[in-house]
Amino acid sequence: MCRNIRTLHNFEPPATPDEVHGAALQYVRKISGAAKPSAANAEAFERAVAAVEAATRELLDSLVTAAPPKDREVEAAKARERAAVRYGR
Repeated sequence: MCRNIRTLHNFEPPATPDEVHGAALQYVRKISGAAKPSAANAEAFERAVAAVEAATRELLDSLVTAAPPKDREVEAAKARERAAVRYGR
């Protein structure tokens, strides 16, 4: 999976439309191999982003869990701590 795509499920507050769009965009960029499509492929690229975005939103809206929602700030702090250990900062 692309390292820039983050888990969006079971957070409080829930994933924003911008986060869902960003994840969809990263996914389409990764599988297409293009950060910015050519003019000839722009329409297909945007359709793919919209389709992945819709599927992602549908998935997130359908998932259920008994686990309590995670706090974004706490998870970000954990990630910073892991990075500090990993990169020796």
